[in-house]
Amino acid sequence: MNLHAKLLERAEQGRPIRVGLIGAGKFGSMFLAQAVSTPGIHVTAVIDLRPGVTREHLVSLGWPLERTAASSIEDAVRSGGTFVGDDALAMIAHDGVELVIECTGHPIVAVDHCLASFAAGKPVVNVTVEADALCGPLLARRAAEAGVLYSLAYGDQPAMACELVDWARTCGLTVIAAGRGHKWHPDYRSSTPDTVWDHWGLGVNRESAAAGGLNPKMFNAFLDGSKPSIECAALANATGLQAPVDGLAYPPGGIDDIATLMRPRAEGGVLEAKGLVETISSIRADGTEIPYNIRPGVWVCVEAESDYAQRSMREYRIVTDPSGRYMSMYRRWHLVGIEVGVSVASIALRGETTGAPRGFNADVVATPKRDLVAGEMLDGEGGYTVFGKLMPAAASLAGGHLPLALAQGIKLVRDVPRDQPLRWSDVVADESVTAYGFRREMERLFASA
Repeated sequence: MNLHAKLLERAEQGRPIRVGLIGAGKFGSMFLAQAVSTPGIHVTAVIDLRPGVTREHLVSLGWPLERTAASSIEDAVRSGGTFVGDDALAMIAHDGVELVIECTGHPIVAVDHCLASFAAGKPVVNVTVEADALCGPLLARRAAEAGVLYSLAYGDQPAMACELVDWARTCGLTVIAAGRGHKWHPDYRSSTPDTVWDHWGLGVNRESAAAGGLNPKMFNAFLDGSKPSIECAALANATGLQAPVDGLAYPPGGIDDIATLMRPRAEGGVLEAKGLVETISSIRADGTEIPYNIRPGVWVCVEAESDYAQRSMREYRIVTDPSGRYMSMYRRWHLVGIEVGVSVASIALRGETTGAPRGFNADVVATPKRDLVAGEMLDGEGGYTVFGKLMPAAASLAGGHLPLALAQGIKLVRDVPRDQPLRWSDVVADESVTAYGFRREMERLFASA
């Protein structure tokens, strides 16, 4: 409750938190639009592949033109301005940056940036949740070994759901399930960048998407279920919750239905067991929208185990399941990059993450959208060839399955039918990339644990 007061103290002391951001896309831009006016935070460097375009973009976000004129990070520290460049590793190594925000959205590159930051003794806010789903448990371990923090990004749904889980457990409530909302229909599983705008809704069509510069592959990663699986994997690994054996079920429901849906099947709910992650659909099977849904939000379902707690809920007119034993808490909206400053402040001022992996409970496995044939090249998350399926980590390791984040630009060596999760033996992986070796190391560690 006092992060803002602590930020004001840092500002008054002339000791702002010096932040380096890698990747000025949509998520990064949302943070930058807020950071320019947040006391106690100084973005000393913004790194992007197109520095000239990024400078112009910062002005469009409301930054004064002179703020982007620093000729170096040293100059930015002296002047209070911001250096815009394209060398992420040089920025990470510079003493003028004390905290790194990884915001590229590219999991293979993100692993390199995280490891470089740990080597430089700097904490990381990892916005690239795909990298966390790929190898977050080992990244967190490496950060701890280096004496720094590795954190999920506040504002993104996994960290917001982690906060709700932490709230529930701090109140002495048993967490039955937690997750996010989504617009889901089984037909979306095979969606491609060519079809995403046919289903997305929210007033977006091909013309408005093109005019707004929206990336159809990125948005399709949400629609086809890849992104919900990735974010639920991050949530499971950070909270100790488990993945459903058969992947996400996407039961349809509104906010007041959460407590009834998120019960064990034996009690009338959809869960195979207590203590799972799940995603609730905002539409019914016929495609109609459910009023007061949780599509852009997060939720936790808890159990009140004592008679007294259950009676208290009735007395305060709390919406529960029919038995009065289960209730939910939720946050209907997440503000994405606008809220990342909470992670920055929490790490720098409290020495606390806003969610971080503490085990390897869940994995996201590349799964064909259609029958694939030997010789085809996989095109990764949100593309034409595969989607990401949530799976218990133990099952993924036992089956030798291929993580979604590495199913990009690699070739199939055998035919694989639709919906059969891919295995390492089905592809020729690029063993030269750091993320490949890092993931394989994590698999060995947790297989023997």
